[in-house]
Amino acid sequence: MNPLPPPPPGRNPMKRFRTHFNGYSVEFSPFEENKLACASAQHFGIIGNGRQYILDVLENEIHQMRAYDSRDGLYDCSWSEENDAHIVAASGDGSIKLWDTNAPAGPPLKSFEEHTHEVYSVDWNLKHKDSFVSGSWDDTLKIWNPRQPRSLRTWKEHQYCVYASIWSPHLPDVFASVSGDYTLKIWDQNNPRSVQTIHAHDYEVLSLDWNKYNEHEVATGSVDKTIRIWDIRNPERPITQLRGHSYAVRRLKWSPHSESMIASSSYDMSLIVWDLALENPLLHRMDHHTEFVVGLDWNMFIEGQMASCSWDESLCVWNLHNMPPPSMMGAPHRAPPPHMPGPSQRPPNQGPPPPIPPRRK
Repeated sequence: MNPLPPPPPGRNPMKRFRTHFNGYSVEFSPFEENKLACASAQHFGIIGNGRQYILDVLENEIHQMRAYDSRDGLYDCSWSEENDAHIVAASGDGSIKLWDTNAPAGPPLKSFEEHTHEVYSVDWNLKHKDSFVSGSWDDTLKIWNPRQPRSLRTWKEHQYCVYASIWSPHLPDVFASVSGDYTLKIWDQNNPRSVQTIHAHDYEVLSLDWNKYNEHEVATGSVDKTIRIWDIRNPERPITQLRGHSYAVRRLKWSPHSESMIASSSYDMSLIVWDLALENPLLHRMDHHTEFVVGLDWNMFIEGQMASCSWDESLCVWNLHNMPPPSMMGAPHRAPPPHMPGPSQRPPNQGPPPPIPPRRK
């Protein structure tokens, strides 16, 4: 493992922000290089409220610009690709909240309420910039236009919770999803059924991302602790499999600046940056959180800048090139905390997933 150069004199190697709630998702703005969003939930998302943060990443600190409260936990967020002030958030009450971040406080601009269980993922279309996709624990996927009161289309083909859904960055009508039914599915929004189903893992699949430089390459992360890279033209077996986490892989993000670089975060409280062009692809392991690391993103405007959020109520921002976190050189793994609510956090030796749990009270 090659050490990174030390940070420049006088520069803070890592900026931290206290979220007070448990962090679930972070996403840099596609319009402003210093703007960052964080979706969070009270009491680990089991019960309680949610909070959507809008943050300004300054040179030496992270400043809170806005904070919007919701009645239930927020599990994911995604910036609009057509309006720099709009953001959607996935809620535990089955709704999707649309906030106008020009408003200093108050209720959301809209609340889309069709899903019947927790909404676990939202993603805005990079090509058709007037639509976004949602995935839910009710097993369904929905396409939305924020100007329309109802969803444009619904798919119910997965046999268990949908944990993640994401648009292709290359093809405007194509998106992908992963589920507790062990599958990766590829969809075309013009078709009533999925166009491809891949048995991606032998346990629940929690995360995925599309390579931003290769329209055929998709990565999946699972409760089985592995990351698999797929060429969807040859789905019989993965191109490669990455092992390095000791618990479930919760989030994956391909770098916007490198075809071969991908980051992963896990319930083992670590974040790993991989470079598939290297003989040993595990480039850096970071252990700067003390709870499950659930949110992860790269800044498309600043090469090497990353953000993460965790159940430890902290959000961190750093740059791989000149601001390495203090513990980035592979601190020993610790055992995860004892609380493991929800099917997505079951250890991988408990067999097939049970029926969807009832709504949290």
